[in-house]
Amino acid sequence: METKLGRGARTTKPMVKKSISKKPKESIKKDEGKKEILDKSRAYSAQEAIGLVKKLSKTKFDASVEVHFRLGIDPKKGEQQIRSTVGLPHGTGKTVKVAAFVGNDKVKAVKEAGADYVGGDDLIAEIKKTEKTDFQVAVAEPAMMKNLSQIAKILGTRGLMPSPKNETVTPNPAKAVMELKKGKVSFKNDDTGNVHVAIGKISFDESKLLENYNSISEAIKKAKPSGSKGVFLKNISINSTMGPGIKVEVN
Repeated sequence: METKLGRGARTTKPMVKKSISKKPKESIKKDEGKKEILDKSRAYSAQEAIGLVKKLSKTKFDASVEVHFRLGIDPKKGEQQIRSTVGLPHGTGKTVKVAAFVGNDKVKAVKEAGADYVGGDDLIAEIKKTEKTDFQVAVAEPAMMKNLSQIAKILGTRGLMPSPKNETVTPNPAKAVMELKKGKVSFKNDDTGNVHVAIGKISFDESKLLENYNSISEAIKKAKPSGSKGVFLKNISINSTMGPGIKVEVN
């Protein structure tokens, strides 16, 4: 016999268990491990920070190690702009291509120093025609600056225009080329008042990264403009390519 349900009676639906997606145990361990290693609420000594950068780098390639300085400057004021150079004791681990704009009397010397592209008016004409700049740094002797005005727009928009401020305009271009090849880097602040510099590769020993870090840190302090008032070095962080930022103690 069929049983008729009265008005207002409720039927009981069978309970269906919902599938709960669980995070793989391996991922949990990995995340927990990171939390144990890195405390984002504290600042580390430079040596500790570099050690953490190496431990936390998970890339399959030889990642770069970068330092970021937050400065107490007004980037809108020309007299507070930061722009200088520093020789890193162990280089950056990158092969830097250098172009040298020199007269015929200095061609041999800059080639022996390691310049990848060398020339005067001929090199300027080639760049003007092709607009190709397959180099990261340009060096010029003072006498060539007038001629470089022909390609100033090309070089300037790519951050390649030689300048006395970063010692790439010099009466001794061979020496400048040699220093660049050995690891001399230039740095300048961006529009937000920060400076970003690569100090090596993850494959570098911690001691070498620390020496490079100390060199750039001292260079930043020396570059403090007289017009900067209050705290100059506000914050420092260090990281590898695709790695987390680690706060460094400001001394």
